[in-house]
Amino acid sequence: MSFLSALTRAPRRERGAMDVVLAAVVIALLGFGVVMVYSASVIEATVVFRDPQYFLKRQAVYAGAAFALMLVMSHIDYHRYRPLTYPILGGVTVLMILSVIGFGHTGGGAARWLAVGPIHIQPSEAAKLALVLWLAYSLEKKRDKVKSFSIGMLPHLIMAGFLMILCLKQPDFGGASVLLFLTFTLLFVAGARLGYLLGAAMLGALFAVWAVRFTAYRWERMLAWFNMAEHRQDLAYQPFQAVMSFGSGQTAGMGVGKGLQVLYLPEAHTDFIAAIIGEELGFLGILGLCSVFLVIVARGVKIALEAEDEYGQYIAIGISVLFGAQALINIAVAMSIFPTKGLTLPFVSYGGSSLLVCASAMGILLSISRKSEQLGNVRVAGDTLPAEASAMLVTEAGFSPESKARRRAAEAV
Repeated sequence: MSFLSALTRAPRRERGAMDVVLAAVVIALLGFGVVMVYSASVIEATVVFRDPQYFLKRQAVYAGAAFALMLVMSHIDYHRYRPLTYPILGGVTVLMILSVIGFGHTGGGAARWLAVGPIHIQPSEAAKLALVLWLAYSLEKKRDKVKSFSIGMLPHLIMAGFLMILCLKQPDFGGASVLLFLTFTLLFVAGARLGYLLGAAMLGALFAVWAVRFTAYRWERMLAWFNMAEHRQDLAYQPFQAVMSFGSGQTAGMGVGKGLQVLYLPEAHTDFIAAIIGEELGFLGILGLCSVFLVIVARGVKIALEAEDEYGQYIAIGISVLFGAQALINIAVAMSIFPTKGLTLPFVSYGGSSLLVCASAMGILLSISRKSEQLGNVRVAGDTLPAEASAMLVTEAGFSPESKARRRAAEAV
């Protein structure tokens, strides 16, 4: 077979093994989440649903589905998502629009869910992954023009800004913050001009201040957060009880299932599950949890550095930042370092939408970690060639071990 025919046929590449360490960490985190959801929800499940294991059963099903989805997606070549970039982004955008124009299911004062029978879908969770895939696709495509404001900067800010506005309309300030951070991180990694990024960051900060100051309930919550002791029975009740959880846990915690703050802390099994972990496992438990997410981010960055093309690099960085930023904000909110944001703790908090989106993202990251076997891939004119074509190119160019051996033998004669 000629080199040209190998290119035109573009055979499926042989894929190597995925990052086993990362997969093991995530599986352990899924199991840990099921245990902590049960511990944090047993009182509410008993009182409201007359079934102490109500949330446990559902979370176990979600975790099993998430594991299966992650495994399946880890075997799908991530390049296959390229032609699906706009359908995915468009579909998620439509769902977000539906959730804010009257079709959204309201919970906790926010219309973030779409009800499909007994299933509640949270489009803003999927929007984070959809934005990462789109940014990776677009930034790779515009690699030579990324320093241009009109081509490399503005279109990405407009798309991210539109999704952020939809998040704010739900309202979901935390989700909007994550989208903004994702966008700036990937633009920076892609090589956008620092001056443009700083200017856009200043405008984003001004917009955030405006969104808080001129939205009554956000401003009231902010003031209550600054004066938590005075508002511990009303607007600051939730963050105050979360802080009490960490205080009760001290160094080693009270033990799993022995915490008392589940009696007082709203959303203990969802947004504030880190507070229950702090109470039951103490400072050491929170330190261990932070270490786990640090490992996830570190492995993700390693995968990005070893990825075979820019598309994979951008996706890996985006997913790593997504997990790291969301975990950091969630834990910081639980400790009252940040005001309440409404973000879940990846792989740990109760909820099907969050788990399945996180599993999808992790599956894609594990797919990127799979290296093409043997000679791998060769880049020609900015494109990655399939492994078979790369092997033929290397052999014909005289860089294979066999070619080098023949050349040395000829020189010796």
